[in-house]
Amino acid sequence: MAYINVEQGVPGIRSLVLFRPDTGKPLYELAQILLRGPSTLSPAERELIAAYVSSRNQCFFCTNSHAAAARCLYGDEGSVVDEALLDPENAGLTGKMKALLNIAGKVQILGKEVTELDILLAREQGADDREIHDTVLIAAAFSMFNRYVDGLASWTPTDPAAYAEMGRRMADKGYVLPQPVNQ
Repeated sequence: MAYINVEQGVPGIRSLVLFRPDTGKPLYELAQILLRGPSTLSPAERELIAAYVSSRNQCFFCTNSHAAAARCLYGDEGSVVDEALLDPENAGLTGKMKALLNIAGKVQILGKEVTELDILLAREQGADDREIHDTVLIAAAFSMFNRYVDGLASWTPTDPAAYAEMGRRMADKGYVLPQPVNQ
């Protein structure tokens, strides 16, 4: 049960956004830009970065919902998501994605953990300035989202089917402001 009086049965950040639509709207807009806006990183890759950071932050809701979205977006290669969450260095990812996940993991700890060498290695693997920028911003934003969801103890489903459905919705529709269940 959430620490504040949010709409029952609405999971994760969705309940918090319904509680404060004025703050939720810009958060959803940020997620939409970061994960679905124009980028040379695919939506699947950006969802994987979000899931990876969420996993490192031990945010069950965000890890499972964004991993489900990434699986949908990767399609037949969806198993790479689970590989990356367990062991990114040995997952079936490109060298560029491995380097970007390394940067994202360091941002998750503390932004100052990212070194010039990390950036150089990402560039050597083909990452450009925009991809490095967006990786850092996704990692920073999802650390905030994770703390928001867990800090207010929002309801977190345990049924994997619930996350599969969320993943399909997120993959298909992106990040649109939810409507109250009562309407």
